[in-house]
Amino acid sequence: MHSRIPYSRQTIDDADIAAVADCLRSDFLTQGPQTRAFEEAAAAYVGCEHAIAVSNGTAALHLVCQGLGLGPGGLLWTSPNSFVASANAGRYLGADVDFVDIDPQTGSIDPDALEAKLAKAGAEGRKPDILIAVHFAGHSFGFDRVAALCAEHGVLLVEDAAHAFGAVYEDDPQCKVGNHPLSAATTFSFHPLKSITTGEGGMIVTRSDMLARELGMLRSHGITKDPALMTHARQDDGDWYYEQHLLGFNYRMCDIQAALGVSQMQKIDALMEARRSRARRYAELLADLPLSLPLATDCSSWHLYVVRLDPTRTQVSRRALFDRLRGERIEAHVHYIPIHTQPYYRKLGSTSGDFPQSEHYYDYCLSLPIYPLMSDEDQDRVVACLNDALLHA
Repeated sequence: MHSRIPYSRQTIDDADIAAVADCLRSDFLTQGPQTRAFEEAAAAYVGCEHAIAVSNGTAALHLVCQGLGLGPGGLLWTSPNSFVASANAGRYLGADVDFVDIDPQTGSIDPDALEAKLAKAGAEGRKPDILIAVHFAGHSFGFDRVAALCAEHGVLLVEDAAHAFGAVYEDDPQCKVGNHPLSAATTFSFHPLKSITTGEGGMIVTRSDMLARELGMLRSHGITKDPALMTHARQDDGDWYYEQHLLGFNYRMCDIQAALGVSQMQKIDALMEARRSRARRYAELLADLPLSLPLATDCSSWHLYVVRLDPTRTQVSRRALFDRLRGERIEAHVHYIPIHTQPYYRKLGSTSGDFPQSEHYYDYCLSLPIYPLMSDEDQDRVVACLNDALLHA
């Protein structure tokens, strides 16, 4: 029987295991030096002034939206082609959520659709407070124009870069994703299948001193021990004294996770090149199949490799192809069920047909296995199965 090929998997080596073991033997398992070391490494890598480590990528989105002032009566826009967390961040705060349709070539927000929707919203007198732009699959195609439109219309821009740690911008390949001059903040995820992992975990990066300070409090119950912020401290208060200034959360990352993150940061460039190499090889091997392939780029982190069946060139259905691959123990996946079609968002007024490009994309997309440890032999197995299913059905 063939071995299982997952659609993605973490890359853990002996150095990672040793880093976690060292932390377990240390004095701090949480709120210790490893978390700060991970933040400093991530900030330096991205090139941004501040990095705030949190418990997961969803927490990062939630905290950023709260830190930027989103609340009841507010409005957040995002992409329908994403995991539900991108939209839920607004709903946690009582804000309304709407979507901007995608460019089917990139899977991310279509700048033309955004421009038209912003013009209409301006005429109607209700522009969004925040746009969460999702770097789908690790790509940043069209993002410069999205950022410029947000700046022109006075919309706060947040980058959901859960897929894109290690990526660079298509319009500025010298600039890491997370360091765009027009973004208020960028969020990352360190789930096991992402660019690097801390098990679970997330990060927020921002240039803003004020936002970073508020996010640091919000992730830890809204509490501070900063003497400069104290309002009721007395002369005889000792080091035990703290104040709660905000209604915050327990969204901290522990030092065990951060120790793994520090170790993973040592190999981020190698991990990125391994993913890009797999993507280049897929582009060559799949060129003659009845599939629409993702746009070629070495700027992406290639979190996903998403192909789309071309119904004008094949009668094979996505479900049949998915089942064929799974039957060969090749764990293809589908990204994503459009958020606005989920029952929760239907109850809020969304309906099928609202964002046709996202829905059409979903009907034909299929995520193929891609990860740094994937071998040529495993990739050849995926391609052979696709060839057999699509050309000899």
